[in-house]
Amino acid sequence: MFKNFRKGGQRKRSKSDIPDAFVNGPGAFGSGQLPSPRDALQHLPPMATVEPLPSFKDVSKSERQTLFLKKLQICCFQFDFTDPLKSARQKEIKRQTLLELVDFIQTGMCKITEAFLGEMIRMVGINIFRPLPPAAHETTAQEGGDPEEEGDYSEPAWQHLQIVYELLLRYVVSSDTETKVAKRYIDHTFVLKLIDLFDSEDSREREYIKTVLHRIYGKFVVHRPCIRKGINNIFYRFIYESQRHSGVGELLEILGSIINGFSVPIKEEHKLFLVRTLIPLHKLKQLSLYHQQLSYCVVQFVDKDYKLADLVVKGLLRNWPVVNCQKEVLFLGELDEVLEAMQFPEFQRCMIPLFRRIARCVNSPHFQVAERALFFWNSDHIVGLISQNRQVVLPIVLEALEKNIQSHWNPEVNGLTLNVRKMFVEMDPRLVDECQTRLPEKAAMAGEAEEQREMTWKKLEEAAANN
Repeated sequence: MFKNFRKGGQRKRSKSDIPDAFVNGPGAFGSGQLPSPRDALQHLPPMATVEPLPSFKDVSKSERQTLFLKKLQICCFQFDFTDPLKSARQKEIKRQTLLELVDFIQTGMCKITEAFLGEMIRMVGINIFRPLPPAAHETTAQEGGDPEEEGDYSEPAWQHLQIVYELLLRYVVSSDTETKVAKRYIDHTFVLKLIDLFDSEDSREREYIKTVLHRIYGKFVVHRPCIRKGINNIFYRFIYESQRHSGVGELLEILGSIINGFSVPIKEEHKLFLVRTLIPLHKLKQLSLYHQQLSYCVVQFVDKDYKLADLVVKGLLRNWPVVNCQKEVLFLGELDEVLEAMQFPEFQRCMIPLFRRIARCVNSPHFQVAERALFFWNSDHIVGLISQNRQVVLPIVLEALEKNIQSHWNPEVNGLTLNVRKMFVEMDPRLVDECQTRLPEKAAMAGEAEEQREMTWKKLEEAAANN
């Protein structure tokens, strides 16, 4: 297992091949306040080596709990997985023992008492809570690397970690689990450390953590505020400090399920989370990696309370990408979903800046951006909102439509533009004619403004040259 890392991700070698089973000490992974089942372990001598133990089926019921503790001791041993051949026999014994423990929990051969529960959770913590290896960009010194191009990382100890996560999951979902007792061991500190593991670069580990955390959120009501706060803090660090985190997508998936369960009216703290966390997540360059999950969370808020649509639209416009066309396509798709849930009053509050942006996208030389912007008119609901406010919307977009018809290089964009213009003509032919007659005047005014800007720049350049 990874314990200490030098720069470059190298493991610091320990003096012995097999550390003592309890090298981390009781409760080392948690708050230090977990009850320790020492009375149950007083008659068990510490293990110095890993040797196979009999199966649970081969001993009497009265001996199973003692055997359970011995197997937990074996599973507390940690190995160096960077060398597959090192301690291969002991690794296999531990793997088989972990599988037996999972089967023991799943079949309910014996009830897990509080003393044994503490030791089991301690074993889980010793295995999963470890320093994560440096990220690929840190070991290769590629600060500006594209996260989408980084290869998949495989955790060397996954053959053991997977079973440990499965053991934890089986215990959490078990109908025999008593939350009043379990919350003393699966406490806030345990949960926060579990959330920190979302930064693992192994996608298989993140998927398991996502499932476990989601089950904990559903079963342990007392941990819900702690989980939301922990996720929020990770997002704050991601947005405002590191701008790198491996598990943003998985965390957003959990949040999507949590938001779906929010009661109406939505609490003020949840609205603040939307404004201060979810909306700013749109401005990160890695948006494409998690946009699907982020968009789902945002739309869930709007579905719960349509009055938030205006807030979301203005937030998206505030964080609109300037030079990244692929991000523009993502933003336009999300806007489309938000507008589908928007009502008339909210639409009126944001329609002017919204359609100024859409008009610029319609004129984009990137055909996917222009095409996606024109797809807004495929929605009956959005067309209905536009029709009710055509006196404001048409003067904003008509100039962009005419420019496309005259000069856009892409024939598909030209065809879509003609269809949108035809829709406006059928909607209000007199208004279209009025706006059409104003276009030359607007073009002349725009030309004068451009000349004025150029003159101002020349004066500044002359003044700078004279000084």
